[in-house]
Amino acid sequence: MTVVRVFASIAGLVVVLLTVRSAIRTILVPRPLQAQLSRAVFVLVRRVFRLRAGERHDYEHRDRVMALYAPVALLALLGTWLALSFVGFVAILWALGVTPLREAVVTSGSSLFTLGFARPEGLWPTLATFVEAATGLFLLALLITYLPSLYSAFQRREAGVSKLEVRAGVPPSGIYLIELAWTVGRMETLHDLWASWEDWFVDVDESHSSFPALAFFRSPHADESWVTAAGAILDGASLYVSSVDVGARTPEPEFMIRSGYLCLRHIADFFGLPVDHDPRPTDPISVTREEFDTAYDRLLAAGVPMKPDRGAAWEAFAGWRVNYDAALLGLVRLTMAPPAPWSSDRVTEANMVPPLVRRSSRRA
Repeated sequence: MTVVRVFASIAGLVVVLLTVRSAIRTILVPRPLQAQLSRAVFVLVRRVFRLRAGERHDYEHRDRVMALYAPVALLALLGTWLALSFVGFVAILWALGVTPLREAVVTSGSSLFTLGFARPEGLWPTLATFVEAATGLFLLALLITYLPSLYSAFQRREAGVSKLEVRAGVPPSGIYLIELAWTVGRMETLHDLWASWEDWFVDVDESHSSFPALAFFRSPHADESWVTAAGAILDGASLYVSSVDVGARTPEPEFMIRSGYLCLRHIADFFGLPVDHDPRPTDPISVTREEFDTAYDRLLAAGVPMKPDRGAAWEAFAGWRVNYDAALLGLVRLTMAPPAPWSSDRVTEANMVPPLVRRSSRRA
Protein backbone atom coordinates (compact mmCIF):
# COMPACT_ATOMS: atom_id res chain seq x y z
CA MET A 1 0.00 0.00 0.00
CA THR A 2 2.92 2.31 0.72
CA VAL A 3 4.20 1.86 -2.83
CA VAL A 4 0.78 2.77 -4.21
CA ARG A 5 0.67 5.93 -2.09
CA VAL A 6 4.15 6.94 -3.21
CA PHE A 7 3.16 6.43 -6.84
CA ALA A 8 -0.06 8.43 -6.29
CA SER A 9 1.84 11.32 -4.72
CA ILE A 10 4.38 11.41 -7.56
CA ALA A 11 1.67 11.17 -10.23
CA GLY A 12 -0.38 13.90 -8.55
CA LEU A 13 2.64 16.18 -8.23
CA VAL A 14 3.52 15.68 -11.90
CA VAL A 15 -0.04 16.52 -12.98
CA VAL A 16 -0.07 19.71 -10.89
CA LEU A 17 3.37 20.82 -12.08
CA LEU A 18 2.52 20.20 -15.74
CA THR A 19 -0.73 22.14 -15.33
CA VAL A 20 1.02 25.13 -13.76
CA ARG A 21 3.73 24.91 -16.42
CA SER A 22 1.07 25.02 -19.15
CA ALA A 23 -0.53 28.11 -17.57
CA ILE A 24 2.81 29.89 -17.27
CA ARG A 25 3.85 29.11 -20.86
CA THR A 26 0.43 30.10 -22.20
CA ILE A 27 -0.01 33.39 -20.36
CA LEU A 28 3.06 34.65 -18.53
CA VAL A 29 5.93 34.04 -20.96
CA PRO A 30 5.86 36.81 -23.63
CA ARG A 31 7.06 34.69 -26.52
CA PRO A 32 5.56 32.03 -28.79
CA LEU A 33 6.21 28.98 -26.60
CA GLN A 34 4.23 25.83 -27.25
CA ALA A 35 2.04 24.50 -24.42
CA GLN A 36 0.75 21.18 -25.67
CA LEU A 37 -2.06 21.03 -23.11
CA SER A 38 -3.38 24.43 -24.19
CA ARG A 39 -3.02 23.45 -27.83
CA ALA A 40 -4.89 20.20 -27.28
CA VAL A 41 -7.80 21.98 -25.59
CA PHE A 42 -8.11 24.55 -28.39
CA VAL A 43 -7.90 21.88 -31.09
CA LEU A 44 -10.47 19.59 -29.45
CA VAL A 45 -12.90 22.47 -28.87
CA ARG A 46 -12.38 23.53 -32.49
CA ARG A 47 -13.32 20.07 -33.70
CA VAL A 48 -16.64 20.37 -31.88
CA PHE A 49 -17.29 23.82 -33.33
CA ARG A 50 -16.29 22.63 -36.78
CA LEU A 51 -18.92 19.90 -36.65
CA ARG A 52 -21.54 22.47 -35.69
CA ALA A 53 -20.44 25.03 -38.27
CA GLY A 54 -20.23 22.42 -41.02
CA GLU A 55 -23.92 21.64 -40.83
CA ARG A 56 -24.69 24.71 -42.97
CA HIS A 57 -22.91 25.94 -46.08
CA ASP A 58 -23.72 29.65 -45.80
CA TYR A 59 -20.84 31.67 -44.44
CA GLU A 60 -22.94 33.87 -42.12
CA HIS A 61 -24.07 30.83 -40.15
CA ARG A 62 -20.55 29.43 -39.86
CA ASP A 63 -19.24 32.82 -38.79
CA ARG A 64 -21.84 33.08 -36.02
CA VAL A 65 -20.87 29.65 -34.75
CA MET A 66 -17.12 30.23 -34.93
CA ALA A 67 -17.39 33.64 -33.25
CA LEU A 68 -17.93 31.75 -29.98
CA TYR A 69 -15.03 29.38 -30.53
CA ALA A 70 -12.14 31.38 -29.02
CA PRO A 71 -14.03 32.57 -25.90
CA VAL A 72 -15.39 29.07 -25.22
CA ALA A 73 -11.95 27.54 -25.76
CA LEU A 74 -10.44 29.97 -23.23
CA LEU A 75 -13.05 29.00 -20.65
CA ALA A 76 -12.50 25.33 -21.45
CA LEU A 77 -8.77 25.83 -20.94
CA LEU A 78 -9.34 27.34 -17.49
CA GLY A 79 -11.70 24.48 -16.65
CA THR A 80 -9.08 21.97 -17.78
CA TRP A 81 -6.40 23.59 -15.63
CA LEU A 82 -8.67 23.57 -12.58
CA ALA A 83 -9.83 19.99 -13.20
CA LEU A 84 -6.29 18.68 -13.55
CA SER A 85 -5.17 20.56 -10.44
CA PHE A 86 -8.12 19.08 -8.57
CA VAL A 87 -7.29 15.53 -9.67
CA GLY A 88 -3.60 15.99 -8.92
CA PHE A 89 -4.23 17.22 -5.38
CA VAL A 90 -6.78 14.44 -4.75
CA ALA A 91 -3.97 11.97 -5.43
CA ILE A 92 -1.52 13.93 -3.25
CA LEU A 93 -3.93 14.25 -0.32
CA TRP A 94 -4.88 10.59 -0.49
CA ALA A 95 -1.19 9.64 -0.53
CA LEU A 96 -0.64 11.84 2.56
CA GLY A 97 -3.28 9.94 4.50
CA VAL A 98 -6.55 11.76 3.81
CA THR A 99 -8.82 8.73 3.57
CA PRO A 100 -11.14 7.40 2.36
CA LEU A 101 -10.87 8.63 -1.22
CA ARG A 102 -14.17 10.48 -0.87
CA GLU A 103 -12.67 12.57 1.92
CA ALA A 104 -9.66 13.41 -0.28
CA VAL A 105 -12.03 14.51 -3.06
CA VAL A 106 -14.04 16.77 -0.73
CA THR A 107 -10.91 18.26 0.84
CA SER A 108 -9.33 18.93 -2.55
CA GLY A 109 -12.43 20.66 -3.88
CA SER A 110 -12.79 22.73 -0.72
CA SER A 111 -9.17 23.86 -0.94
CA LEU A 112 -9.02 24.52 -4.69
CA PHE A 113 -12.02 26.83 -4.62
CA THR A 114 -11.08 28.24 -1.18
CA LEU A 115 -14.41 27.17 0.33
CA GLY A 116 -12.80 26.12 3.61
CA PHE A 117 -15.48 23.68 4.80
CA ALA A 118 -13.11 20.69 4.89
CA ARG A 119 -9.81 20.72 6.75
CA PRO A 120 -7.54 17.69 6.98
CA GLU A 121 -5.66 16.58 10.06
CA GLY A 122 -1.88 16.57 10.13
CA LEU A 123 0.81 19.01 9.07
CA TRP A 124 1.58 17.73 5.57
CA PRO A 125 -2.03 17.39 4.39
CA THR A 126 -2.72 20.90 5.73
CA LEU A 127 0.28 22.32 3.88
CA ALA A 128 -0.92 20.55 0.72
CA THR A 129 -4.31 22.26 1.01
CA PHE A 130 -2.58 25.63 1.39
CA VAL A 131 -0.63 24.99 -1.81
CA GLU A 132 -3.77 23.87 -3.61
CA ALA A 133 -5.68 26.99 -2.56
CA ALA A 134 -2.80 29.14 -3.81
CA THR A 135 -2.77 27.19 -7.09
CA GLY A 136 -6.48 27.77 -7.66
CA LEU A 137 -6.17 31.48 -6.96
CA PHE A 138 -3.08 31.64 -9.19
CA LEU A 139 -4.88 30.07 -12.15
CA LEU A 140 -7.95 32.29 -11.77
CA ALA A 141 -5.85 35.43 -11.33
CA LEU A 142 -3.80 34.54 -14.41
CA LEU A 143 -6.86 34.38 -16.63
CA ILE A 144 -8.43 37.50 -15.12
CA THR A 145 -5.27 39.55 -15.73
CA TYR A 146 -4.85 37.92 -19.16
CA LEU A 147 -8.19 39.08 -20.53
CA PRO A 148 -7.57 42.88 -20.45
CA SER A 149 -4.29 42.45 -22.36
CA LEU A 150 -6.01 40.12 -24.80
CA TYR A 151 -8.90 42.45 -25.56
CA SER A 152 -6.67 45.52 -25.70
CA ALA A 153 -4.61 43.85 -28.43
CA PHE A 154 -7.84 42.74 -30.15
CA GLN A 155 -9.18 46.31 -30.19
CA ARG A 156 -5.95 47.69 -31.65
CA ARG A 157 -6.01 45.06 -34.37
CA GLU A 158 -9.65 45.62 -35.25
CA ALA A 159 -9.26 49.40 -35.34
CA GLY A 160 -6.84 48.98 -38.25
CA VAL A 161 -9.13 46.48 -39.97
CA SER A 162 -12.14 48.81 -39.70
CA LYS A 163 -10.19 51.83 -40.95
CA LEU A 164 -9.02 49.86 -43.98
CA GLU A 165 -12.66 49.29 -44.96
CA VAL A 166 -12.88 53.01 -45.80
CA ARG A 167 -9.99 52.80 -48.27
CA ALA A 168 -10.10 49.21 -49.54
CA GLY A 169 -13.80 48.39 -49.46
CA VAL A 170 -15.62 45.28 -48.26
CA PRO A 171 -14.33 42.71 -48.87
CA PRO A 172 -10.94 44.46 -48.82
CA SER A 173 -9.10 44.66 -52.14
CA GLY A 174 -5.62 45.94 -52.84
CA ILE A 175 -6.73 46.87 -56.34
CA TYR A 176 -9.59 49.03 -55.07
CA LEU A 177 -7.26 50.61 -52.52
CA ILE A 178 -5.07 52.08 -55.28
CA GLU A 179 -7.99 52.81 -57.59
CA LEU A 180 -9.84 54.83 -54.94
CA ALA A 181 -6.73 56.74 -53.87
CA TRP A 182 -6.16 57.81 -57.47
CA THR A 183 -9.81 58.63 -58.12
CA VAL A 184 -10.05 61.01 -55.17
CA GLY A 185 -6.64 62.51 -55.92
CA ARG A 186 -4.99 61.37 -52.70
CA MET A 187 -2.24 59.03 -53.85
CA GLU A 188 0.23 60.84 -51.60
CA THR A 189 -1.70 59.67 -48.52
CA LEU A 190 -0.74 56.08 -49.30
CA HIS A 191 2.73 56.72 -47.86
CA ASP A 192 1.22 57.40 -44.45
CA LEU A 193 -0.99 54.34 -44.86
CA TRP A 194 2.00 52.09 -45.59
CA ALA A 195 3.80 53.45 -42.52
CA SER A 196 0.79 52.96 -40.23
CA TRP A 197 0.33 49.39 -41.44
CA GLU A 198 4.00 48.64 -40.86
CA ASP A 199 3.29 49.51 -37.21
CA TRP A 200 0.09 47.46 -37.33
CA PHE A 201 1.96 44.37 -38.49
CA VAL A 202 4.61 44.81 -35.80
CA ASP A 203 1.90 45.04 -33.15
CA VAL A 204 0.00 42.02 -34.50
CA ASP A 205 3.22 40.01 -34.72
CA GLU A 206 4.04 40.72 -31.07
CA SER A 207 0.52 40.30 -29.70
CA HIS A 208 -0.44 37.18 -31.68
CA SER A 209 2.87 35.51 -30.87
CA SER A 210 2.44 36.25 -27.15
CA PHE A 211 -1.31 35.47 -27.17
CA PRO A 212 -1.92 32.96 -30.01
CA ALA A 213 -5.60 32.65 -29.09
CA LEU A 214 -6.06 36.14 -30.58
CA ALA A 215 -5.79 34.68 -34.07
CA PHE A 216 -9.18 33.01 -33.55
CA PHE A 217 -11.05 36.02 -32.17
CA ARG A 218 -13.22 37.07 -35.08
CA SER A 219 -13.96 40.62 -36.19
CA PRO A 220 -17.22 42.23 -35.00
CA HIS A 221 -18.58 42.12 -38.58
CA ALA A 222 -18.87 38.86 -40.48
CA ASP A 223 -17.38 40.29 -43.68
CA GLU A 224 -14.20 41.52 -41.97
CA SER A 225 -11.09 39.62 -40.94
CA TRP A 226 -7.62 40.60 -39.84
CA VAL A 227 -6.19 38.01 -42.26
CA THR A 228 -7.99 39.26 -45.38
CA ALA A 229 -7.22 42.86 -44.37
CA ALA A 230 -3.54 41.93 -44.15
CA GLY A 231 -3.72 40.29 -47.57
CA ALA A 232 -5.41 43.32 -49.13
CA ILE A 233 -2.92 45.87 -47.81
CA LEU A 234 0.02 43.68 -48.83
CA ASP A 235 -1.41 43.17 -52.32
CA GLY A 236 -2.04 46.90 -52.62
CA ALA A 237 1.54 47.69 -51.67
CA SER A 238 2.88 44.98 -53.98
CA LEU A 239 0.88 46.36 -56.90
CA TYR A 240 1.97 49.89 -56.02
CA VAL A 241 5.67 48.99 -55.94
CA SER A 242 5.65 46.69 -58.95
CA SER A 243 3.20 48.28 -61.36
CA VAL A 244 2.26 51.88 -60.54
CA ASP A 245 4.48 54.50 -62.16
CA VAL A 246 5.00 56.85 -59.22
CA GLY A 247 8.37 58.26 -60.19
CA ALA A 248 11.02 58.16 -57.48
CA ARG A 249 11.20 54.97 -55.45
CA THR A 250 10.02 55.29 -51.84
CA PRO A 251 10.83 52.87 -49.01
CA GLU A 252 7.52 52.92 -47.09
CA PRO A 253 5.60 50.28 -49.09
CA GLU A 254 8.60 47.96 -49.25
CA PHE A 255 9.20 48.18 -45.51
CA MET A 256 5.52 47.54 -44.90
CA ILE A 257 5.54 44.45 -47.11
CA ARG A 258 8.55 43.06 -45.25
CA SER A 259 6.91 43.80 -41.91
CA GLY A 260 3.76 42.08 -43.16
CA TYR A 261 5.27 38.87 -44.45
CA LEU A 262 7.45 38.48 -41.35
CA CYS A 263 4.34 38.90 -39.18
CA LEU A 264 2.31 36.34 -41.13
CA ARG A 265 5.21 33.88 -41.23
CA HIS A 266 5.79 34.07 -37.47
CA ILE A 267 2.12 33.45 -36.70
CA ALA A 268 1.94 30.65 -39.28
CA ASP A 269 5.05 29.12 -37.74
CA PHE A 270 3.45 28.96 -34.32
CA PHE A 271 0.51 26.98 -35.67
CA GLY A 272 2.77 24.66 -37.65
CA LEU A 273 1.59 25.86 -41.06
CA PRO A 274 3.99 25.10 -43.93
CA VAL A 275 5.88 28.25 -44.95
CA ASP A 276 8.97 28.70 -47.12
CA HIS A 277 11.16 31.25 -45.35
CA ASP A 278 13.45 31.79 -48.31
CA PRO A 279 11.32 31.60 -51.47
CA ARG A 280 12.71 32.37 -54.90
CA PRO A 281 11.10 35.27 -56.79
CA THR A 282 10.17 32.82 -59.55
CA ASP A 283 8.35 30.37 -57.27
CA PRO A 284 4.66 29.94 -58.17
CA ILE A 285 2.01 32.00 -56.37
CA SER A 286 -1.75 31.61 -56.05
CA VAL A 287 -2.49 34.75 -58.11
CA THR A 288 -2.41 33.97 -61.83
CA ARG A 289 -0.96 36.10 -64.61
CA GLU A 290 -4.48 36.52 -66.02
CA GLU A 291 -5.73 37.89 -62.69
CA PHE A 292 -2.81 40.28 -62.55
CA ASP A 293 -3.51 41.45 -66.11
CA THR A 294 -7.14 42.07 -65.19
CA ALA A 295 -6.06 44.18 -62.21
CA TYR A 296 -3.51 46.03 -64.37
CA ASP A 297 -6.16 46.83 -66.98
CA ARG A 298 -8.62 47.96 -64.32
CA LEU A 299 -6.13 50.40 -62.81
CA LEU A 300 -5.13 51.59 -66.27
CA ALA A 301 -8.78 52.22 -67.16
CA ALA A 302 -9.19 54.22 -63.94
CA GLY A 303 -6.39 56.52 -65.09
CA VAL A 304 -3.72 55.27 -62.69
CA PRO A 305 -0.26 55.77 -64.28
CA MET A 306 1.09 52.27 -64.83
CA LYS A 307 4.57 51.10 -65.73
CA PRO A 308 4.70 50.39 -69.47
CA ASP A 309 6.46 47.00 -69.23
CA ARG A 310 3.61 44.77 -68.10
CA GLY A 311 5.75 41.63 -68.10
CA ALA A 312 8.34 43.19 -65.80
CA ALA A 313 5.54 44.49 -63.57
CA TRP A 314 4.12 40.96 -63.26
CA GLU A 315 7.50 39.52 -62.37
CA ALA A 316 8.03 42.21 -59.74
CA PHE A 317 4.56 41.67 -58.28
CA ALA A 318 5.04 37.91 -58.13
CA GLY A 319 8.43 38.45 -56.49
CA TRP A 320 6.78 40.41 -53.68
CA ARG A 321 3.68 38.21 -53.35
CA VAL A 322 5.69 34.99 -53.03
CA ASN A 323 7.00 36.20 -49.67
CA TYR A 324 3.57 36.08 -48.02
CA ASP A 325 1.46 33.90 -50.30
CA ALA A 326 1.74 30.59 -48.41
CA ALA A 327 1.45 32.14 -44.94
CA LEU A 328 -1.57 34.20 -45.99
CA LEU A 329 -3.48 31.25 -47.44
CA GLY A 330 -2.58 29.03 -44.49
CA LEU A 331 -3.96 31.58 -42.02
CA VAL A 332 -7.06 32.07 -44.17
CA ARG A 333 -7.78 28.35 -43.83
CA LEU A 334 -6.95 28.27 -40.14
CA THR A 335 -9.17 31.22 -39.19
CA MET A 336 -12.01 30.46 -41.62
CA ALA A 337 -11.74 33.96 -43.06
CA PRO A 338 -14.64 35.50 -45.03
CA PRO A 339 -14.57 35.65 -48.84
CA ALA A 340 -12.08 38.19 -50.20
CA PRO A 341 -10.20 38.55 -53.51
CA TRP A 342 -6.72 37.09 -53.85
CA SER A 343 -6.84 35.42 -50.42
CA SER A 344 -9.79 33.39 -49.14
CA ASP A 345 -11.25 33.02 -52.64
CA ARG A 346 -8.49 30.54 -53.53
CA VAL A 347 -8.71 28.02 -50.70
CA THR A 348 -10.79 24.87 -50.94
CA GLU A 349 -11.01 24.05 -47.22
CA ALA A 350 -11.46 27.18 -45.13
CA ASN A 351 -12.06 25.45 -41.81
CA MET A 352 -8.82 23.57 -41.31
CA VAL A 353 -8.14 22.08 -37.89
CA PRO A 354 -4.48 22.17 -36.82
CA PRO A 355 -2.86 18.97 -35.53
CA LEU A 356 -2.84 18.22 -31.81
CA VAL A 357 0.95 18.20 -31.88
CA ARG A 358 2.74 21.06 -33.60
CA ARG A 359 5.00 20.23 -36.51
CA SER A 360 8.50 21.60 -36.28
CA SER A 361 9.20 24.76 -38.24
CA ARG A 362 11.90 27.37 -38.57
CA ARG A 363 11.56 31.06 -37.93
CA ALA A 364 13.21 33.60 -40.18
